[in-house]
Amino acid sequence: MITYIFRRLLSMIPMLIGISLVTLIIMHLAPGDPTSIRYGLNPEVSQSARAKLVQLYGLDKPILTQYVMWLKRILTLDFGRSLLDDRPVITKIMERLPATLLLNILSLILIFGIALPIGVTAAVKYDSVFDKVTTIFVFIGFATPTFWFALMLIMLFGFQLGWFPISGMRPWYVEYYSLGGQIKDLVWHLILPLVATSFGGLAGISRYAKSSMLEAIRQDYIRTARSKGLKERRVIYRHALKNAVLPLITILGFILPSLIGGSFIFETIFAWPGMGRLGYEAIMNYDYTTVMGVGIISTLLTLVGILISDIAYAVVDPRIRYK
Repeated sequence: MITYIFRRLLSMIPMLIGISLVTLIIMHLAPGDPTSIRYGLNPEVSQSARAKLVQLYGLDKPILTQYVMWLKRILTLDFGRSLLDDRPVITKIMERLPATLLLNILSLILIFGIALPIGVTAAVKYDSVFDKVTTIFVFIGFATPTFWFALMLIMLFGFQLGWFPISGMRPWYVEYYSLGGQIKDLVWHLILPLVATSFGGLAGISRYAKSSMLEAIRQDYIRTARSKGLKERRVIYRHALKNAVLPLITILGFILPSLIGGSFIFETIFAWPGMGRLGYEAIMNYDYTTVMGVGIISTLLTLVGILISDIAYAVVDPRIRYK
């Protein structure tokens, strides 16, 4: 297992290099440049000043040369400085990363905590009213664009009903609240982003859970367990569920990239102060160094998440051994 983990960690290196190189090339192919964003149409900024800024950040060099320079800095954990405000990129990312991790981890817990019982119950009560209702929910979940769903949540619960705040993570005056008040305010701000990010995953995982559970309860060992007179609850949750949950662990590796990628959309819609919103703002402002930093951290989180799901698969199923 240790050898397998080491090999997987080594395999991440070329993937990180490839993704970061493609990201830099795409940023340079986009029309516009950092100087036009930073100085705009300010007549007081001369062309020589703009040229000095380009030279300062090495933007006048070929793309491959810029990439090699960036790669050398990364090896020393130096992500460079933002082209927009000259702050260290790693500092900006570390300020935003906790908010992104909080939203994504809670989304995963909510998705599996709700979808798994729904899928299992739908399989056990196959072709019942509950199964048919959840099937309709699954099709709606697959068909609904998540960004549109997020906007509808804002319009209904934010503007019309006024139940929940529609943007941000906490107001400026939250420091005057007690600890309990701060936690309550954070939960209140989390509800709409959490529902929006989890909606599509709920539909998908509940569908997979149902099909996996149906396959498990039709196996011969389940018939044997029932013939021994075991209680149905014990048969379902002790024997069938153990095997039905294995494919869901594999699917976990596919959900993580969609959650992290969706952060760019949902954090922008809800003005959530996370890394996804930082990346979006950096893209719109041609902040190459920040885009590269956010891209490499997002890729690393995704690859580590997939590795954890593979390890979890081996832990749950002792028959699996990585050599």
